[in-house]
Amino acid sequence: MSPRPKQSEQLPNLEEAIKETAWRQIAEQGAPALSLRAIARELGITAPAIYNYFPRRDDLVTALIVDAFTSLGESQKDAVRALPEADLAARLATLGLAYREWAVAYPQRYQLIFGTPIPGYEAPADITVPAAAWALVPLIETIQAILTAGRLRVERSAALTPELESMLGAWSRFTGGMDAEVLYIALVIWSRVHGLVTLEIGRQMPSFITDPGEIYRREIQNMLNTYASS
Repeated sequence: MSPRPKQSEQLPNLEEAIKETAWRQIAEQGAPALSLRAIARELGITAPAIYNYFPRRDDLVTALIVDAFTSLGESQKDAVRALPEADLAARLATLGLAYREWAVAYPQRYQLIFGTPIPGYEAPADITVPAAAWALVPLIETIQAILTAGRLRVERSAALTPELESMLGAWSRFTGGMDAEVLYIALVIWSRVHGLVTLEIGRQMPSFITDPGEIYRREIQNMLNTYASS
């Protein structure tokens, strides 16, 4: 009788199985409790089998962060793929709505990349920053298109300080050299939608707000009125 194959040999893609198990752990116990040995036990494999892919827990966390940012970026691109490029207001609104939809659908991913830091973990900037920047590219490109069309409302904005120009310039290197004002507005828009989504996912909305989506949709319209002229 031939020996029973190891569990790892039965898994078509062990690396993806490790990640899927990690997401389940995060959903059930929180990201700080993530454990390579616990994942190995759940998958029925030895710890060294995981170490071949992720030598340390932090390596797995970094991979999950990159995957989460990639998923967010892809959902943003997919949301506006079928919309006319000239309908800039619709594209901006759709991106905002899609952001919340993704976050609500994948709260563990959202909280891992934007929530409470994991004790002892420090994200390697050379790996995670490009992934984070890529996730916001659809928003940045849409705001750039609004600026190019002469419809971006910035006439009442305070001038960018040299310090802010320098910081935005560092970000620009990851976004194809976008205009500093565009990056600033993208950051402000992201912070506004992020705040509402974080309150909703963290169940911190006041109890009388029974449909956070209504608040969110109104804020999207407010942002359109603020930044995109007709």
